[in-house]
Amino acid sequence: MSKRPLIVVTDHLAEAGVEQAVLDPAADVRLLQTDNEADLIPGAADADALLVFHTIQLTERSIAALPKCRGIVRCGVGYDNVDLKAAGSRGMVVCNVPDYGTEEVADHALGMLLVLARRMLPCERAVREGQWGLAPVLGAPRLRGRTLGLVGCGRIGAATALRAKALGLRVAFYDPYKPEGLEKALGVERCRRLEELLGRSDFLSLHCPLTAETHHILNAETLAQLPMGAHVVNTARGPCIDADALLAALDSGRVAFAALDVMEREPLDDDRLRRHPRILLTPHTAFYSVEAFAEMRTKGAEEALRLVRGEPVRNPVNLPYLVNPRCVLPPTAPR
Repeated sequence: MSKRPLIVVTDHLAEAGVEQAVLDPAADVRLLQTDNEADLIPGAADADALLVFHTIQLTERSIAALPKCRGIVRCGVGYDNVDLKAAGSRGMVVCNVPDYGTEEVADHALGMLLVLARRMLPCERAVREGQWGLAPVLGAPRLRGRTLGLVGCGRIGAATALRAKALGLRVAFYDPYKPEGLEKALGVERCRRLEELLGRSDFLSLHCPLTAETHHILNAETLAQLPMGAHVVNTARGPCIDADALLAALDSGRVAFAALDVMEREPLDDDRLRRHPRILLTPHTAFYSVEAFAEMRTKGAEEALRLVRGEPVRNPVNLPYLVNPRCVLPPTAPR
């Protein structure tokens, strides 16, 4: 029996070639291939670290059954599927991979915006139905001079801003957690209140994490503050938008078109969204390219390797909850 540390990959992967190439010098890899949390208790009880993707939820129930685990690496940017407090209270650090798909998600968001603005959905549908002419594109706005509002201006939001400026869009953002002067570095405008951003956004794109503060940040009240005929794009997290409120805003004309890469419940099971003629849908794929997927997996495995080797981790996200850590923290992290 191997005495090397064990890294357990919980979900999403059917093979671990990328991870094995990184971890082979120091650790064994086990694939669970499950999105059922109950499978972690028999399958990962001896794990020294977990690599977690996005199709499984880790709650206190499963985290409490990981007596050896030093930490959990969420292979992706968002980490709302891991109970940060439960992990931290048991000394487990939770880390993410915050920088692997910046270009891809920004490209996807701008691509969605262009599809909406140029009315490609109704145009494509009309041509397939044998129609020809201007009717489907009537009302399409010129982009230059319009305002794109960004809710959140981290790595992806900033990359989206730079791309949008090249299209002639004015860009503004709302993000109370970003340092002063970011707007100057990007050459965009900063809004101090969400209401200020909403009121001026012809196009609105979400680039915020899912937290208690951002859950349903777009709801009936906030959507009503958009200009009539606004366009909404979400490549962040599905629960940032109240689906009922979005559908009502589409029906009223407050929102002309919407584009969603993420849903409140995935896979999408809401026919109202699935069949709506003015909603563009993609299946949580904004993060993906061949290069980004390999980078995400490599960086996740490298963080797990640092965990089991006793080296400082680079991207901890649950420091406020971390008690008696079983890992080595970055020199700048609070102790």
